[in-house]
Amino acid sequence: MPKHSEDAEKFLLAAKRSEIRALERLAESCELVTTVSDLVHQLQRERGISNIYLVSAGFRFSSLRAEQMQFSGKSADTFRQLLHDHYLQEGRCSNPRDMRLLNSIAYSLHGLDELEELRRHVDAFEVSALESTDAFCRLIAGLLSVVFEAADVADDPEVTRLLVALFNFMQAKEFSGQERAWGAIGFAGSQFDERLHQRLEQLQDCQRRSLEVFLEFAGDTEQARWQAIEDSDETRDLNRLRRVIAGLSNGEPIAAEVSEVWYQLATARIDSMHRLEDAMAARLLRVSRKRVADAQSELGHHYAQLQKMKSTDWSRLPALAVLFDPEVPGLYGRASTAGVPPLHGQSLAHSLYDLIRSQVAHIHRVSEELDETRRALTERKLIERAKGVLMRNLRLNEDDAYRTMQQRAMEMNLKLADVAAKIIEIGNRRGALDSDGGKSRPADAARGGSPA
Repeated sequence: MPKHSEDAEKFLLAAKRSEIRALERLAESCELVTTVSDLVHQLQRERGISNIYLVSAGFRFSSLRAEQMQFSGKSADTFRQLLHDHYLQEGRCSNPRDMRLLNSIAYSLHGLDELEELRRHVDAFEVSALESTDAFCRLIAGLLSVVFEAADVADDPEVTRLLVALFNFMQAKEFSGQERAWGAIGFAGSQFDERLHQRLEQLQDCQRRSLEVFLEFAGDTEQARWQAIEDSDETRDLNRLRRVIAGLSNGEPIAAEVSEVWYQLATARIDSMHRLEDAMAARLLRVSRKRVADAQSELGHHYAQLQKMKSTDWSRLPALAVLFDPEVPGLYGRASTAGVPPLHGQSLAHSLYDLIRSQVAHIHRVSEELDETRRALTERKLIERAKGVLMRNLRLNEDDAYRTMQQRAMEMNLKLADVAAKIIEIGNRRGALDSDGGKSRPADAARGGSPA
């Protein structure tokens, strides 16, 4: 084999080894996601229990809260240890694509550092149930961003689909946890004002949207298990209580004891969701580890084939076979040229080019599948950016900014991501429009206007 072919062989094997390293990093990220899943669940339980504890002035859930804090602490310790083992060893954080993931981890760790101080404030009744809820929500949102960023840097289509499904299911479960917390506040306070009504309605809508994306990317087994949760007695009873809440007029009294019924029903549903979440996380780990094993097997196959070629009289391709092969994805040019024999009908088997050709096709196929799978991630990024534009320019909080976009999407019969793109476009042009008399603002898109 000529020396130049030997160089091509080396780079072919190097490409496969690089793929294996990327898949190994991805498998580690999947392990991180499963750890985050458990930690988020424990914090969600602590948030709900702390709310009942606060609104009842410590008369309810005192011992349960102490027990739950221990569970949360153990899960947080597991999370920290995994981070240390996977990301803080020398040379483990060298991939520049991990920048946003690592930043999300840093934010989450900082929030966990402040959790003990929050608990002391809860112990002393120095924070309200609403303040405690907000604090837990921010911490959990930071942890969920770790899952999102892990999905965003994934390079394998099947693993990415699972991560997208799992992230959106975890997001739906978080909205369910927030609904449990806000409902407990209303029941424990013996009334639901207009603000609580609106918040609960928003959270139920957010659950539906996240579950729609989950169902789009989930497998048949996960979809069937979710339908079983929806058809369960706990969900039916919870829906009845939801209707009771919706039927209460502003400030109409309701027995505080119902808070425990609400909490138990909401918790039963969330626990069922967590069992499904655990099953999805376990499948994610299996798939990611299998992808590493498959890639290692392919590397061994490549090496064996190349060794066989060197020891036998393997077939030689005609001159210019590579440059004039029209079937190779990524090589652009004319399908054939005068004087160059066509490749059709000639065998490529048992050649170095055959291996290169198959690997190029593999990369092309993976890229196409990834583009489709990452659509949901791209749309979420657009929505988050648009929320930031509205928050800055209209001085809205995050919930109101999202609600504004959602209302405009319904009124204009557009997808939420399309409205978000319009808002971002106007926001990017704001400086030019300001100098021209301020003819349009990001607010215009939110109100139904279009870019000038």
